[in-house]
Amino acid sequence: DGYFEQVVRQCRYSSKDLQGIEYIDSYVFNQAEYIRFNSTVGKFVGYTEHGVKNAEAWNSDAGILAQELGELERYCKHNADLHYSA
Repeated sequence: DGYFEQVVRQCRYSSKDLQGIEYIDSYVFNQAEYIRFNSTVGKFVGYTEHGVKNAEAWNSDAGILAQELGELERYCKHNADLHYSA
């Protein structure tokens, strides 16, 4: 019973080259992803009516986009050595 909300943040490493890293920030409600930020695309993409509205608002805010793109450096690239050594 009830509702389930989750945020999934992941780094995808396609090669040891730091240019091949992709940061993805997904928002899920009741097992349905409704919005996603992808560093390769460089913006939010909505998958539901609610997600599309959020994507439009978040993409128009340069601060939010800069923060998301900063996660690629801060989170993914910073931890790349740990990923490759595991």
